[in-house]
Amino acid sequence: MIFNRALQREFSQAAAGVFVALFAILITTVLIRLLGQAAGGRVPPDAVAALIGFGALTELPIVLSLTVFIAVLLSLSRWYRDSEMVVWFASGVPLTAFIRPVLRFALPLVLVIGAVTLYIAPWAHQKSAEYQARLDTRDDASRVAPGVFRESAGAQRVFFVEVGAGEDGKVRNVFVSSEEGGRLGVLVAAEGSLVTDANGDRFVVLEKGRRYEGTPGSPQYRVMEFERYSVLIEERKAEGASAKTRTRPTAELIAEPTDRHLGELVGRIGVPVAALLLALLAIPLSFVNPRAGRASNLLFAVLTYLIYSNAISVFQAWVSQGRVGFELAVWLPHLVVLGVLALMFYRRLAVSPFWRARA
Repeated sequence: MIFNRALQREFSQAAAGVFVALFAILITTVLIRLLGQAAGGRVPPDAVAALIGFGALTELPIVLSLTVFIAVLLSLSRWYRDSEMVVWFASGVPLTAFIRPVLRFALPLVLVIGAVTLYIAPWAHQKSAEYQARLDTRDDASRVAPGVFRESAGAQRVFFVEVGAGEDGKVRNVFVSSEEGGRLGVLVAAEGSLVTDANGDRFVVLEKGRRYEGTPGSPQYRVMEFERYSVLIEERKAEGASAKTRTRPTAELIAEPTDRHLGELVGRIGVPVAALLLALLAIPLSFVNPRAGRASNLLFAVLTYLIYSNAISVFQAWVSQGRVGFELAVWLPHLVVLGVLALMFYRRLAVSPFWRARA
């Protein structure tokens, strides 16, 4: 009883600290990326908070998986360094006795990881895509305040509107300056409106105006008058198949077992299974020789996690490409890790026979 309580307390304290640190790193990374996009005009500043929330939900399974793995690894490594393990082993507690407390600590978090991976993360991907699509419909002209010069999202054009949109949705006295291929183009129109064609491409349509085109510093300019002039603001971005697959609910992936859907299922199933096996793998990996270096097992643990997670990603890609069957990919990397786990337990018990339970 004392043994179990001590382990649970150690695991909980370590997990709390690790989760806070990893989650802070995650939020900071997402924030820096979104702020960079906002500074470049690709993301409106008022959308940063919402996108951070969606991004945090999609990356939460990885954070929780690392939390379980690192918490068990750090706790047991500290017991080795402080010679507490020697006391437990001398008391007749074998290394295999740590499996039950680790499972008791890890299983609730693994269930949370599974729920987030299978249900919440796809929902967050879908909502993020929908939110981004709504943001994309807010084109350059819609962000232009009357009487203020504003740059477009890609800093390729400068807009000026003297009178804002009225009931008819048109703005009055429009000025647009752009530069392409070293030539400066200036559009002046009495009014303008926004149009989206059937392909999803967005245009600003100017009416009753003039276009001045020429090279800066040269007196030679072309002047054209027009009744109607369409300027392409943004082409519709083709959404990748992988991005679409991430937004599909798990039930739909199962109902439509295409190669891409099965590949996505391999990744979603692999995350909680990997979290459970990594928690068990941390038991033999936590061995530390007090007279040797303390960082060797941590480096090996990080390398193990990277290899394991990349192996799942590789099998996911192979299934999506139709190169490997779903039945093989969904269990093969985990079976290999399970074999490595059994081998490491065997070696640790064989090296130190007094670790085994006393008769």
